[in-house]
Amino acid sequence: VDATFLDVRTHGFARVAVCVPQGRVADPAFNAKAHLKVLEQVHAAGAHYALCPELGLSAYTCGDLFFQEPLLAGSLAALTEVARATAGWNLVLSVGLPLIVDDLLFNCAVTLYRGRVLAVAPKAHLPNYREFYEGRWFQPASAARATDVDVLGQRAPFGTDVLVDVPHLPGFVLHTEVCEDLWTPVPPSAIAALSGATVLANLSASNVTVGK
Repeated sequence: VDATFLDVRTHGFARVAVCVPQGRVADPAFNAKAHLKVLEQVHAAGAHYALCPELGLSAYTCGDLFFQEPLLAGSLAALTEVARATAGWNLVLSVGLPLIVDDLLFNCAVTLYRGRVLAVAPKAHLPNYREFYEGRWFQPASAARATDVDVLGQRAPFGTDVLVDVPHLPGFVLHTEVCEDLWTPVPPSAIAALSGATVLANLSASNVTVGK
C-alpha cells in the first residue's frame, strides 16, 4: 500500500487535539511546563494542530494580578519557552495569554508553528456579567490600533480577521477566536468561515464558582 494513501492529510482530514493542561493561578513557569507535557503527548500521537485554553499560560482566574508586570512578563516568558520547545515539531498550536499591545492589555490567542508566531487574535467580546469581570482588566479587540504586533522578536498579524493558511496541510485554513466571541450573534468565526476558513478554533476557560 502506498504510504501516502495511509496519511489522513491526503484525504482532506487533519488530526486536531484539544489540550487541557494542569494550571496554577499566576504561575506561568509551571503552566508552560504543563502545556508542554500535554503537547508532547499529542505530538507523539500524530496531531497536526493543538488547541490550548484561554489565558492558559497565566491561568484565567488571576483577578487584578493581570495589572502586575511580573505576571505579564512571566506569561511572555512562558510563551517563549513553549515556542522554543516546539520549534522542531511539525505541529501548529494555539495558546492563550495576556498581551500588551500599544499600551493596552488584551486577552489573546497566539498561534505558533516551528517556534514562529503566525498570528495573534485578541478577544473581541469581553464577558462582564455575573462572575465575569474581564472588562476590568482587558480591552476588546475593537480598541486595538495595530493590525500587526511584535511578539518574541517577530512581526505577526494581529486581529480577529486573521486567517492562517497552513501549506503542509492542504485545505487547512485556521481562524482562532476566544471563548465569549462564539456566543455572540455574529461570531468572528462566522465571518472567517465565509472568508475561507476551514478550521475554527475557540480557546476557552472560566473562573471557579460554586457549582460550576
